[in-house]
Amino acid sequence: MQLLVDKVGLAFGGLRALSEVSLEVAQGELVSIIGPNGAGKTSLLNCISGFYHPDGGRITFEGHDLTRASPHQVTQYGIARAFQNIELFNGLTVLENLLLARHTFSRYNLLEAVLVYGPAMKVGVANRRVVEEVIDFMDLEPYRKALVGDLPYGVRKRVEVARALSLSPKLLLLDEPMAGMTLEEKEDMVRYILDIRAERGTTIILIEHDLGVVMDISDRVYVLDFGQVIAQGSPEEVSSNPRVQEAYVGVETP
Repeated sequence: MQLLVDKVGLAFGGLRALSEVSLEVAQGELVSIIGPNGAGKTSLLNCISGFYHPDGGRITFEGHDLTRASPHQVTQYGIARAFQNIELFNGLTVLENLLLARHTFSRYNLLEAVLVYGPAMKVGVANRRVVEEVIDFMDLEPYRKALVGDLPYGVRKRVEVARALSLSPKLLLLDEPMAGMTLEEKEDMVRYILDIRAERGTTIILIEHDLGVVMDISDRVYVLDFGQVIAQGSPEEVSSNPRVQEAYVGVETP
């Protein structure tokens, strides 16, 4: 397995956000995590991406131990994340936001950076090439020089995914990339997500409230409720699980 989450726990004071959560993701899979509000979905992504450190269990990615890794280290290992609340610089252009995301791959000293020669020039050219390819892939060419703060909400959500994609991730974490979108915008985002996996070979973990989308595009689904995994399996298996129905609509299991 490419990613292994083994009995991870996380608590904030007396509030337990995650309780022995285990999850496996194989290379190239599209795995969705669903559950009611407050179920622990975003907390789990925060643990995987290094924003939170679990108080129990272990997380590994391609043999790297992520349990105590920093977000910077997680990025270096090949994991990138698009946030539910857009984390972009509104006063910068689309191009500038994506180039800024590439700074983690910069390896040169101050003098080289100031004079823009040697390694700095090579890295700059390489970063620009990656970013331009992502802009084309995400159909953002019409907006490349527009300030992010001036863009429509749906386009900003697409730029947020493009920012994560600019890190050339092996594993892409998507936290509600379709939240607040129109039906047409959702359909476009679904297409981008499927293309990211098919054309770039990127493994994807998706958090999404639209169950129709989840069941249509996921290889496997994990269901969280009150910080625990209550079901996992194929979309068909999960959708027919009585515990899942109880968590979502309050129907008591027999």
